[in-house]
Amino acid sequence: MAQAITEEAVKIPPIGLSGDLVVPEGATGVVLFAHGSGSSRHSSRNRYVASVLQQGGLATLLLDLLTAAEEEVDLRSGHLRFDIALLAGRLGEAAEWLQREPSTRGLPIGCFGASTGGGAALVAAAENPGTIRVVVSRGGRPDLAEAALRQVQAPTLLIVGEEDYTVIGLNRKAMAEMACETELSIVPGATHLFGEPGTLEQVAKLALNWFVRHFDKRGA
Repeated sequence: MAQAITEEAVKIPPIGLSGDLVVPEGATGVVLFAHGSGSSRHSSRNRYVASVLQQGGLATLLLDLLTAAEEEVDLRSGHLRFDIALLAGRLGEAAEWLQREPSTRGLPIGCFGASTGGGAALVAAAENPGTIRVVVSRGGRPDLAEAALRQVQAPTLLIVGEEDYTVIGLNRKAMAEMACETELSIVPGATHLFGEPGTLEQVAKLALNWFVRHFDKRGA
């Protein structure tokens, strides 16, 4: 039976990034979301995936990776959304906050990255190997992680749409450089944004299974 979900608005230090935290009763892990370029914590696709993870017993933190002032600058220039080092640093700060937050303290942390957020999630995992333990990338750009790919220790699931030909190639090339446990899952009939009927549901199911399986391994 689906449980009631309560969302809490939070501020992530040190600069007060806006986030939405959900911690189901008895949560077995927490997933930090990294949205894609030009998006935010209000991404409908990420919120759908988050809802599936929550019903599966995982806590979720969706956050804006840029401040309101930075978003204004980025709307004009478009360069901050591709500053992977900056975004990865923000994810690292959010992961550290989750370790201190009473409702999530002690829970294993994973990261779900979409599009450019996939690259940022992998860099954050490489920079925080003892904190970010699992990664899932949806239509991600792991190529943006560059040299950090070889440093990732977190088991990584790369999910790409069958019709997203260029991104499939980028993900396969990234896999060849990664030394950690890595799996590529191609969703039939899906394009980059997984807007086709049933495709985003497949993404959410794949992500939930990956997180639960690897959180269990780390807790053993």
